[in-house]
Amino acid sequence: MTEFHESLSARSVYRRFFFAHPRLSPGEVERFIHVDYVDRMAFVVTDGGRIVGVGRYERLEGSDEAEVAFVVTDAYQRRGIGALLLDRLADVAVRNGIATFVAQTLSENRDMLGVFLTSGFPVDSSSDSGTVSVRFPIEPTQDYVRARERRTSLAARGSSGSDLSDGA
Repeated sequence: MTEFHESLSARSVYRRFFFAHPRLSPGEVERFIHVDYVDRMAFVVTDGGRIVGVGRYERLEGSDEAEVAFVVTDAYQRRGIGALLLDRLADVAVRNGIATFVAQTLSENRDMLGVFLTSGFPVDSSSDSGTVSVRFPIEPTQDYVRARERRTSLAARGSSGSDLSDGA
């Protein structure tokens, strides 16, 4: 996980953490690599044994909501990996009693906003001081199923051999 984080560009790190963050602290590494598969879940996407993307959710204490976040290395951005991670995280979250995902992203992060807005989920958003908060139910709707089928079809045609794995 440390190697993956250090492979990210300063821009990608800033978009994920909202500040310059060249190294993960030992506490962050511990939190990121330990999941309980219910309230805290993570998936990694690998290519040739190297992590190229990470997606995770963490349940907000005492609720059926979870914060969702992901980051993909620059060379693999705009290839559908974020959407794939969102789909897989939503699948697991629904089975674990989570009904809603929430996230915050920088207003300038059009790629991340695009993942949410084209997911097929009914996304509500609000903007404040350069950040956008999104909230959406993750129970599959017909719109979501259609959008996911389109993504799956496109991914099948452009598969590069990357692999999606449980855990971090």
